[in-house]
Formats: sequence, structure tokens, C-alpha cells
Amino acid sequence: MRFSRPTRNADGKLHLRVALRGYELMHEPLFNKGSGFSQREREQFGLEGLMPGASVSMDVQVRRALEQLDEASNDFQKYLQLSNLQDRNEHLYYRLLVDHIETMMPIVYTPTVGEATQRFSHVFRRGRGIWLTPAHRGRMKEVLKPLGERRDIGLLVVTDGESILGIGDQGAGGMAISIGKLSLYCAGAGIHPATTLPVCLDVGTNNQALLEDEFYLGWPHARLTGDDYKEMVNEFVEAVRETFPGALVQWEDFRKDNALQILETYRDVVPSFNDDIQGTGAVALAGVLSALRITGQPLTEQRVVIHGAGAAGLGIARQLRAAMRNAGMTEHQVRRACCVLDSRGLLIEGRDIRDEYKRELAWSAEMAAEFGLAFDGELDLAAVVRQYQPTVLIGSSGQAGAFTEAIVREMAAHTERPVILPFSNPSVLTEARPASLYQWTEGRCLVATGSPFPDVVHDDKTFKVGQGNNVFIFPGLGMAAIVASIARITDTMIAAAADALAAQVTDAELAQGLLYPSVTRLREVSVAVAQAVLQQAVDEGACEKMTPEAIKTRIAEAIWDPDYVEYEPV
Repeated sequence: MRFSRPTRNADGKLHLRVALRGYELMHEPLFNKGSGFSQREREQFGLEGLMPGASVSMDVQVRRALEQLDEASNDFQKYLQLSNLQDRNEHLYYRLLVDHIETMMPIVYTPTVGEATQRFSHVFRRGRGIWLTPAHRGRMKEVLKPLGERRDIGLLVVTDGESILGIGDQGAGGMAISIGKLSLYCAGAGIHPATTLPVCLDVGTNNQALLEDEFYLGWPHARLTGDDYKEMVNEFVEAVRETFPGALVQWEDFRKDNALQILETYRDVVPSFNDDIQGTGAVALAGVLSALRITGQPLTEQRVVIHGAGAAGLGIARQLRAAMRNAGMTEHQVRRACCVLDSRGLLIEGRDIRDEYKRELAWSAEMAAEFGLAFDGELDLAAVVRQYQPTVLIGSSGQAGAFTEAIVREMAAHTERPVILPFSNPSVLTEARPASLYQWTEGRCLVATGSPFPDVVHDDKTFKVGQGNNVFIFPGLGMAAIVASIARITDTMIAAAADALAAQVTDAELAQGLLYPSVTRLREVSVAVAQAVLQQAVDEGACEKMTPEAIKTRIAEAIWDPDYVEYEPV
């Protein structure tokens, strides 16, 4: 059966015409209501006797699901329960997420999804999405075609599972990331789940433990590399372009060099972006802009250190530098205002830099010398903080505890309100814990993290810890791209998303120490981001012309809300 949206009948009520009957209807998660089927629906759709007699409201079903989750022994068991619910009843699953997003998000995504990828083959219950392996080369269009015939796919989250969070190569288990990310698109921006498709390009794994695991479900070979890898990605992109024309592709958790190469190669071929690079950059910029609302300082007076030069660090540096250029800074001033370190220290010309993309991040030897730093001297984080005296310190290194007490105290000695963003996740890999940062800076720091952390009490004052989560960017960005059929996601659209996110932080939230909105406001924030991105697209001529009011209406009409509607037989 092809999925369609509900329509309004003569009395104005939403209804959906459904062809499925009996067990087939109950086993289709996008249609199943479980105990929520009305008595009339049970009679008309051959459901009588297939479930207990009482028909209950979705509200009762939500409360029952919450009670079951409360009995789970840990977050991973809750993750499994929610996955099972998603496979049975998607409307109820998303109702639970939308109404309880603050407590559900850490379960369906970071940090619990990290464990889910590692244990994917051991807890596998049902296939969801598409795995494409080298065995499908030459016929990927054939594999994707049946989906295009059943559903209007408008959004794909695609991973090859090689660089999952901070835990590395997880092979076919990377599918958990794609599934989790799409759950947040649907819950956060109201994108209909029937229009989404999680994809794993299972090109093998170099994780020997997986290859030796009898339960491992992925393609049991070493990863494709070189031309073989590129040809597989290219065939996939061509298959998507033909099978799902106009669909948005989000690239997720690719190794940094592959991530950059794929983004640059295909951003003009299919509407696409890389969340690890561009989404993280937008979130970081928004956090800095929020902090500057508190300090009252302009962006042009900041000195930024980014610790970590992978895909995230690259995206953060690019976004901050672009914002500085837009603020009127010269190229020399921009480069001087932002330096980047990898695992071997400050990126500086004259040092052996193995990754080509890092060269755009490197300081000249002359610029480093201004601060007493040289490629043949100390270039570690402690030395850079001591000599450069940054006002902003951002972590994307995946190195737990990298922001030590000595480093933070050194920074705080030269900056009245140090802005510290330890973004690495999951939480066990964070560069510093918020409670320590407040202690080491006498409560003067402005903090946001990549993973959720509890409130911090320091000197009888309670600070809420904002989460610099890409979920504040990608759902709204995706919604804008889908509703206006935007053909190319530009850097200026990403910047518009960052500005919109920063503007969404209220004065009351800033007063509590939050540099990002409360996650409970996710749908509201996503709408604002979508409107800003779509306005930028209109300004660039990247989509049809619309007034600001028309933009609001277009987005509002596209938002899906996970409530039951009445079914009518076909």
C-alpha cells in the first residue's frame, strides 16, 4: 500500500483511507493503533477479537508506555523498549518523543545510541531502512526502486558506520545512528516518518572484534577503499537522484577525509549536507553568539581555540571564520582570531600536517610567532592557552578530560567570562565536566556541552547546562529544504540556521546559564530555524519566491503531528 496523508471529510475531521485489513493492518507500524482502534474501526477492518476489547485513547497509551519505561533497569533497556514501540506503532512512538523530548532524546540518540551501535547485531530484532553492500553494486536502483513505489521519500540519513560518535568503526551497526537521527527529524520538526529513509552503506568494517563476532550482521570483510569505495558512493548517489528525485541527503558519521570529499563532490548533485561538519559548525557558532549576548562583547574581539581538527573541528572553524568575515574582519584578522589543534598540537605551517584539509586551518609560522609559538617548540593545548590567552575554548577532540584544571585556570586568569564548550560526545568523552569548570573558574565561565549534563550548584547558585546539540539545526534545515524543494544547501543557509538558533535563546534562559534553548522547545526552535533557512533560500533565488507570511504558512502546513485519525475503508 502507498502511504498518503490524511484529508478532511465533509464535517472537517481528519480521516485516512486505508486498504489494509486484519493482521496486515496491525503489523504496519505507520497504521497500527494497537488498543487505540475504535470499535467501528475494529468492525470495518477485520480486527474484532485480535486484541482485548477495550479501546483506549492515545493519552492512556502514552502513560502506559511511560510506566513500562520506568520499570526498565537502565537507559539501554529503555532504548530497546522504544525501538520495539517504533516497530509496532509509530504514531504512539512519536507522541511519546514529542511530549517528553527532554527525557527521551538521550535515550533514542546521544549518548545511549552509542551503545546501541556497538550492540546492534546482538540485539537485532527487525530490519528498518536499507543496507547497501558491495554485493549490490551495479543494481542499487533496483534495490531502492520498490521503496520509491510505496513512499514519497524526501529525506535520507546516510552513514557508512566508520566514525560513530567517539567510538569509531561500527560497521553495519551504524544504522542505529541513521534511525535515531531520523527520529529526531520527525519529532523535532514534524517531518512525516513515511517520507524518511535510514541508509547504511555497509562497505565492510576494519573493526576486528566485529569481524570475529559470530552474531555480526554486516558485510564480513575489510572496508572498501580507494576507487572501489568512491564508485560505490557514486552509484548510490545516482540511484538516489533517479529513484527519489529532489530528496535531501544528510551524510552522517563518515571518516573525516571521506566526509569532506563526499560533501564537496555531491553537494551540487543532490541536495545534501554533512551534519558532522556543517551542523556542528552552526551549533558552535550559535553557542558563541549566545555567550556574547551575556558578556556584551563583539565577535570581532574574540580569540578562539578549537581543540580537535576532525570533521567537527573543521566545521566549527569554517563557520566561525565565515561569521567573522561577515562582521567586517580582514582575512588576516579572521585567521589570527581562531586557531585549531589536532592530537599533535597547534596546526602551524612548517609542522608535518598529514591531512590535506587541515592546511586550511593552519596558522602561518609568522602568526604563531606573534604569540611565542613555533613549530619546533611546545604546541600542546596548555602552551597555546598560556600564550594565546583565548576567550573561547571549544572541544571537538574526543579526548576525555583534555580541558584540565591547570588549562582552565590559566584561561580564566586572563578572561573574565571564559566561554568553554566541551562538545565531544558521548558524555564519557567530554573534555571537561561542567561542575569542574564552574569550580575552576569560580563560577565565571559560560558553558555548554555536547551531551546532556545535570544542573550545577556553585556557591549556592544553580546553573543549567545547555546542550550544544545538532538537533537544534538539522530538523529545521531539513524541513525548509523539503517544503521548498531547495536544490542546493549553501553555507549561507547554514549560517542563517545558526543565527536563528542563537536568537531563540531567551533572556530568561541566558540568566540561568543556558547558551541554547531548552530541549523542551525543540519544535518551536525548529520552526524558527526552518523559516530562517527558507527565507535565505528565497533571498538567494534557490527556490520559488515567497513572502515571510507565505514562508510561515508553508512550514506550518507541512508539520506532521503524531495523533490518531479516523480510518475509512478503501
